[in-house]
Order: sequence, then C-alpha cells, then structure tokens
Amino acid sequence: MWARTVDTVETAEIAGQRETLAIPFRGMMKRMTKLAAVLMTAAIFSAQGRAQTPTSTDTGSTSKVDALQSTVSDLKTSVTSLTETVVSTQAKVQEQIDSPSAIHYKGIAITPIAFFAAEGVWRQHSVNSDINTPLNSIPFPSANEGHVSELNFSGRQSRLGGLFEANPGTYKLSGYFEADFLGVGTSSNNNQSNSYVLRQRQFWGKAETQGGFTVTGGQMWSLVTEDRKGTDARTEIQPNTIDAQYLVGYSWTRQPGFRVQQRWGDYKTGAVTVAMSVEQAQITNFTASNITATEFFFAGVGQNGGLYNTAAGSPNPNVPGSASAISTYANNVFPDFIVKTAIDYPVFHFELGAMFRFMRDYYFPVTYGPTGTPSYATNEISSTSQAGGVFGAARAYIGKVAEVALEGMAGTGLGRYGSSQLADATLKPDETLEPIKTYHGLLSIETHLTPKLDAYVYYGGEYAQRTVYQLPYTNGPMTGYGPKTLSDTGCYNLPTDTSGLTNGTGGAIAAVSCASPTRYIQEAMGGVTYKVVNSPKYGKLQYQLTYSYIQRNLWSGVGSATTPSGPRATEPMVHVSMRYYIP
Repeated sequence: MWARTVDTVETAEIAGQRETLAIPFRGMMKRMTKLAAVLMTAAIFSAQGRAQTPTSTDTGSTSKVDALQSTVSDLKTSVTSLTETVVSTQAKVQEQIDSPSAIHYKGIAITPIAFFAAEGVWRQHSVNSDINTPLNSIPFPSANEGHVSELNFSGRQSRLGGLFEANPGTYKLSGYFEADFLGVGTSSNNNQSNSYVLRQRQFWGKAETQGGFTVTGGQMWSLVTEDRKGTDARTEIQPNTIDAQYLVGYSWTRQPGFRVQQRWGDYKTGAVTVAMSVEQAQITNFTASNITATEFFFAGVGQNGGLYNTAAGSPNPNVPGSASAISTYANNVFPDFIVKTAIDYPVFHFELGAMFRFMRDYYFPVTYGPTGTPSYATNEISSTSQAGGVFGAARAYIGKVAEVALEGMAGTGLGRYGSSQLADATLKPDETLEPIKTYHGLLSIETHLTPKLDAYVYYGGEYAQRTVYQLPYTNGPMTGYGPKTLSDTGCYNLPTDTSGLTNGTGGAIAAVSCASPTRYIQEAMGGVTYKVVNSPKYGKLQYQLTYSYIQRNLWSGVGSATTPSGPRATEPMVHVSMRYYIP
C-alpha cells in the first residue's frame, strides 16, 4: 500500500523532475552523436583530399597514401567506439531514470522496503492467537481449548518501511524504520474491519565513520540477536519461520537502546567487531507460588496520558492500579548492559557476549509468626538483585548450498530474551526478588537446494530452573518457582461443567488443578520456501510451508492416578504463507 502511494507521488512530482532533467541530457547525447559523425566525415574527406593532391616532391608516393588511409581507418574506429560508448552510457542513464534503485531527495537516497503477506495457521490445540504462538501457554487437557483446534488467516504481518542514507563526507548517516500490524491496542479487534494498530518494529538512526566506528540509537533488534556481519544493524538473522514469535530457543528482543561498535578489517577477508549497548530493561512473567507475604511491588500499570497501556483484566478493565492489571511496567533502576564481540570470515561467523541486569523491588520488611501470619515494618525499603549471563552463536557457510548454526544463552533472569518468555524472577520469603536461572539454545540447518527452493530444519529448547524456599516457620510451605507441593492432579482431566462456560464464549487455555510452572519447552520445525519470482528489478514472490511440533513440560508436583508427576502438553501446528517483496 505504501509502495503504491510512493509510485503515485512519483508520477505527479518526482518523475516530472526526472523527466525535466532527462530531456536536456538526451538532447546532449544526440548532439554529441551528431558531432562525432560530422568530425568523422570531415576527417575522412580531409584525408582523402590530401591523398588525391599531388605534392611538389613526390606526387606518386604510395607510402603517404597508405599512411593517410591508415589514419582514416583509425578515425573510423575511434568514432565508432565513441558512438558505441555514448549510446551505452545513454542506455544506462535511461535505465536509472526509468528503474532507480532508490528515490533521491536532496542528498538522501531513500529505499522503500515492504512485503505484502497472506498467511494462515492451523493448531491442533487452540491458543486463541493470530500468527504468533504464545509458546509458554500451550493448553493441557483440563483446559477447554485443549480439545479444540483452530484455523486462522491473517494479513497482519505485512510490512512497511524505508531506508534513508546520506554521505556528507565525514560520516555516513542512515535512518531505518519498519512497521507491521501485529500490535494490540486497547480497542483492536477482528470483528469486522480487522482494525489492528500499526506496530513499530524498528526505528533507529546511525552514524558511521570510514574507520569502522558506529553509533546507533533507537528501537532495534537487541545486541543479543545473532548478526550476519559483525554487529551491524539490519544484518540480524531470523529463522525461516512464518510464526512471528519465531522459534523456541531463539535469542531476541526488539527494544529501544543505544549501541556503539568498532570494526577492524574487512568482512570479505576477515574482520573483528566489538560492540556495547544499553537497552530497555523489563521484568516479565514474574512467577511465585504459595506467597504469604504480599506487601511488595516492582512494577505498575500504565497511566492515562503517560502513553503506556492502562488495560486491566476483569472485573476492573482499564483501571490504572487495579490488582487485576494485565499490563505492567517495571520500575527500572538501570538499563540492561550488553557487550559482544564478533569475528567474521567468508566461511563462518562467530560471536560471544555477556549481559548485566538489575532487578529492583520495594517492600515492607516482614516477620512471620508461629503459624505463618506475616507482620510488616512501618517503612518500605528497596532491594536490587543482580542478574545476567553469557550468550553466543556460531554459523558456518558450506559454499552456497547450506549453512549450519548454533546459538545459546545461559544465566539468571534472562527469560525475556528467549522466544518462550519464561519467568525472569520469583520471590524470596523476605519479599526480595530472586532471578531464575534459565538456559536456551537453537540449532539451525538451512539449505539452498536451487536458486528458487530453500529447505530447513530447526530444533530449540528453553529451560527454567526450579527456584524454591521454605517459609521460616514450623511446617512452613515451599514458595518460589516450582515447589514440589503444587497440585497437578487435574492437568489431564477433562473439562468439567464448572469451568466457566458462558454463552458460547467461555473457552480458555488455563488448565484446572494444574499449578506447576514450565520446566522445559522444546520445538522441532521443518519447512520449505519456493520463490516463484526472484528478480532484483521486479521483486520476489514466494510461497512457504512449515510444520512445528512443540512440547511443554512442567515441573513435577503432586500428581494423581491420571496425572503423573511432571505433566506435559503438545502442540502440532502448520503455517502457510504467500508473500510479495518489493525489489
């Protein structure tokens, strides 16, 4: 849609300017061609005249005639070559006028970026979702939706964007944006008009020197995401998925931040890049079971006028500060600090990095009575917990036929940097935050069987460690992430008539009597992409098909005859896609 609008404007304005410039240029080319022809004719007649005019010393000298004839022949060759060069140059210039690789505005080259998508997904167990799959919400049999499949079509992943580049001399300047329609506003729905909001994916600016020093700022892929070249923005590698949540085990976020990097060497012969970024911090999927003390907080609901979502769940929707809020924002004390080093050669790419995080909460110091009744101090205080870890990736290129890659991340409080969004933290008995140890990784094998056909397979997994404490009183229960005393007796039971069905809209993915959190999620995915058209001039039309199998395992709790310890749920699903990319 955007690209078509640009064409309309260009017809009315930009194309007119180009035609104004092109008319004198074409006239100049014609005049040069005519001038060359006149010069050639004059030279020929002059040489022939001299050849036919006798001299006072030797009117019959054949050597002079031969020399003149050679000169005439050389002139003919030179003029012919000049004419061919002029015609070739004119054709190239005309091609740039008719099919420019970028739109030029003053000293800026603007490259439109867009694709238009028609996509669909079938899941054996419904998660009430669009193309994205909430990987940590695969339903169990006791959930209503655990017995219902779903089939959804979508055009919301269609993308609009543009690259803006300028080279004033000292610095090369770049600006980039891309957006799609996979955001969720407070009133967006697909009841009739499919009125989904335009979502900001990336908006950033960059300045780089000829010596390889670069500064980038704005919303972009996190530095933890694998890059194809050094740590350069716009070279991030995403798996070949249609699912916009990508794959289990994939390391990524897109968030505001500032990045500086220095590169030594050349990517074609060998290069080393060192980068550092500060990025938006957040605490996601906080999970704590058997909480007795509750006088603490680490986040709040967005406020009206503050541009953060104020949405809350029933019974108090859209009430800031409601206990049933469904969107909260951490009260951060520091950004996330990330450093990474990348090594590039034509046959492989390797990167290794580290992350440092800080999680803060405020609480009233608590003491427990003999029966566990909490009592609180008068004044609240704060506590900051350190988190972080290491990450890396290695990718080998096997000619132009295939590439094999392995990436991973390990540490504490890093759940939000994995596709499954496992919990970042839980709560200690004293109400301070405890980051949860997490590990995740992804193996990729991608083949390019023909110029038009790609085939690929992936396997990824994400793990969150059991993190529990015993409350400090006699027979105090275990609290934290994954206590063994949690009831999983109902995970495999069939839904009952008390599960909340109401007027045809009571379906839910929440399981009944199935309390343990996720221990491990794994996904195997395979697919093919066929490019019907792949032209640098006309763009790319491709069809894609993928099949995924997801398994979600919970930590072991108290089981039953029908639900053994450590229950699990599965989700087979198929994605299809048709996309047209503009050149």
